[in-house]
Parts: sequence; C-alpha cells; structure tokens
Amino acid sequence: MDFKKKYDLTVDENIFVAKRNIVDYIWKSARLEGLSVTFSETEAIYNGMSVANKTVDEILAVNNLKHAWQFIFDTIDYPTDFNYICQLNRYVGDGQLFFNAGFLRSIPVSVGGTSWKPDFPNEFLIKENLVKILTLNNPTDRCITLMLYCMRSQMFFDGNKRTSMLAANHEMIRNGCGIISVPIEYQPEFTKLLVEFYETNEMSILKQFVYDVCIDGIDLKAQRKYVESQNTDIFNSTSK
Repeated sequence: MDFKKKYDLTVDENIFVAKRNIVDYIWKSARLEGLSVTFSETEAIYNGMSVANKTVDEILAVNNLKHAWQFIFDTIDYPTDFNYICQLNRYVGDGQLFFNAGFLRSIPVSVGGTSWKPDFPNEFLIKENLVKILTLNNPTDRCITLMLYCMRSQMFFDGNKRTSMLAANHEMIRNGCGIISVPIEYQPEFTKLLVEFYETNEMSILKQFVYDVCIDGIDLKAQRKYVESQNTDIFNSTSK
C-alpha cells in the first residue's frame, strides 16, 4: 500500500519522540495485552517506585517493556531481522514471565476471541518472509506489514503482540516514520480487526486502520527550520 509518511523525522528526532512519550507507549502496549495498569501506575513502575495492589507479573511485564525499549534505543542501527525479533521476545518475557522467551514455540496454542489456530512456526519460512517484508519500498507500509505478519505468525509462546509492535517500532524509528501505538479508545476496534485478520489472513483493512489512528509522532519541521534560521543568523552575525 502506498502510505504517505505521516512524520518525516531523522533517526535522532524519532528517538527523541519515543523517549519523550515512552511511558505512554508502554502503558498502551500493556493495556493492549490485558494488563490492568493505569498510566500513573505504569509511570511509577517505570521510575522504580513501589505500586500497591499490582501483581509481580504485572510489574515485571512493565519493566520488561522498559528494558526492551532501551534495547531498541541502544541497537537502532541493527537490522530488524529474525534474530533481532527473537531477542526482543527475550526482553518481553524476561524473569520467567512466560515460558521459553526468545525461542520459537513447539506446541500448539490458541488465540483468544477466535477458534482459529496458528500453524507451527517454521524458522526457514519466517526468515524468508521477513526478508520479503523488509524489502518493501514504502517504509510505513513495511513497518505495519512487519508488525501484523509477526502477530499472526504467533512465533513465541507469549508476548507476540508486544514483540511484534516493538519490532515494528524499531523499523519505524530507523526510517523516521514515528511510532506505532494503539490509543486506548481504539483498542477494542483494533482487537476486533486483528481477530478478523487472524481468521482471513487479509490485512488491508487492519493496515489502513493502523495507519489512520495508530501512528504517533511530532511534526518537527517547524522546529528544525527555526533552529536552522537561528544558526544562519549566528553565522551571519559572527562573519561581519
């Protein structure tokens, strides 16, 4: 699909945007997975504070997302390939949050909301499909397709949505496209469309939905022009 870039950022600018809103992105990702944490609770956990009435697993899940995002910032130049995605799942499932984090699942699983069952993950086929996806010319289309493909593949025992969105956002940042994050008010519709995609393997409607309402960012063009003009003024004043 020929998606126009919603945000045209440098890599450093996109990292700035991600870090500026990191707690919000973690909170929304946690809620999408069914974790009953509020924004303020997510912020407190992120900052290392104690939070009452939260389970160990809920606190661990938030901290794992924090560490996964830090891994992304530290490895932004790495390709978003099979090994990288497996490493993201290791971060998501760290501390024995779920079984065999970072390794392809070897037993059948069910997906909530549907009788559809994913095939067993085939490493060779997954690697082959990832190569095809990562050669898509349109960067926004490439990132959304990557996320949805990984979600439907159900490569891991758990944490597939979190891992898939993190992988897509690694690619989004590398291409200055903003951040994929599902707003709370749109999460029921996203889940409904995701189940339909699981059942049909037709992603065009869901891709359009993600593009329309799930891409976040800041338009820094005006700020960039202002900084450039100030630098020009300083240069002109010092050269007189």
